[in-house]
Amino acid sequence: MPIADKMLKMVAGMEMVKKMFEEGARLKAEHGPDRVFDFSLGNPDVPPPMEFKKVLKELVNDESLGHGYTPNTGYPHVRQAVADYLSDVHAVRLTPDLILMTVGAAGALNDALKAVINPGEEILVPAPYFIGYDHYAFIAGATIKTVPTNGNFHLDTAAIASAITEKTRVMLINSPNNPTGAVYSATELAELGRVLDEASQKFGRRIYLVADEPYRKIAYDVEVPSIFQAYAHSIIVTSYSKELSLAGERIGFLAINPAAEDAGLLAAAAAVINTMLCVNAPSLMQHAVARLQGITVDVSIYRQRRDLLCRGLSEIGYEFHVPEGAFYLFPKSPIPDDVKFTQILKDELILTVPGIGFGGPGYFRLSYAVPDATISGSMAGFKRAIERI
Repeated sequence: MPIADKMLKMVAGMEMVKKMFEEGARLKAEHGPDRVFDFSLGNPDVPPPMEFKKVLKELVNDESLGHGYTPNTGYPHVRQAVADYLSDVHAVRLTPDLILMTVGAAGALNDALKAVINPGEEILVPAPYFIGYDHYAFIAGATIKTVPTNGNFHLDTAAIASAITEKTRVMLINSPNNPTGAVYSATELAELGRVLDEASQKFGRRIYLVADEPYRKIAYDVEVPSIFQAYAHSIIVTSYSKELSLAGERIGFLAINPAAEDAGLLAAAAAVINTMLCVNAPSLMQHAVARLQGITVDVSIYRQRRDLLCRGLSEIGYEFHVPEGAFYLFPKSPIPDDVKFTQILKDELILTVPGIGFGGPGYFRLSYAVPDATISGSMAGFKRAIERI
């Protein structure tokens, strides 16, 4: 084989994603983009806040601005701005040395996992879960082990406690969640913290809680609690991709709970990994986000789309839990075979993603980071699809 054996499965998996994109492009070219209703991508389309454009213009016109390598951990003033903001949000005293600027949440997650995981150890993930976690586990030399959630996609801490073994090194959660839209409560996070503490003592090794939080600011009438208050040995990985609609600019950060065991050593290890993988986070975007702490997109736009989609599908007869955050809906497939049902939807020119790809068979995912016209225009096709069943 011309490539590494371990890469064969990864390439095959990406080929499936590539075919999905190509099929969408083919249908749009054949039928016209206005007649194809594409809910497959989680690509934020709400415009960035006006503050971002203002800051970007100021930075571009600043002749003193350099574009060379930055410190591997990020500019000191940027990490200070992030630390100050997070200290207020999470009610802890964060210092810049516990902040690492990264190439998006993906970069932050790679840094965190590589820093703490030995090859062959396990990452415990509630299912359904973001499919990209398989890739990050692969890079870390770890194995993904899924644990079921309860009926409304919230944490089943009893199942988590049963699933932890001597190989468990990281509990990875994502709230608000992709693909379900669930937001874990302070009570269930506190219970999760208790479970992880007990398991760490039982097995004589520290289990870390890593929270993937790019959707933190996209929540509807619910609080997104701080994991730093739930468990000391915790790490936040996140990006500005969703809250500022800057997905293509690849800027994010990693933040370590100051109460974590060997927090400074953990930060140093993550910084070394960051240096190996990407050298440093994008310089221009670091300067930009330093001035934009606490700023976010107009979340009411996503709320309106959520309500429009939920109302339309409910009237037709689809079953689902109303999302508490993010911009995804995870309805139950009218038939057990979610792959077959997404094909039926595709016949109606509606593009969705089968739930089995997220470890949630029997469901399918819709991203409502789409224009209102896409949602309204798709309803006749959704109706015909369920009538065919």
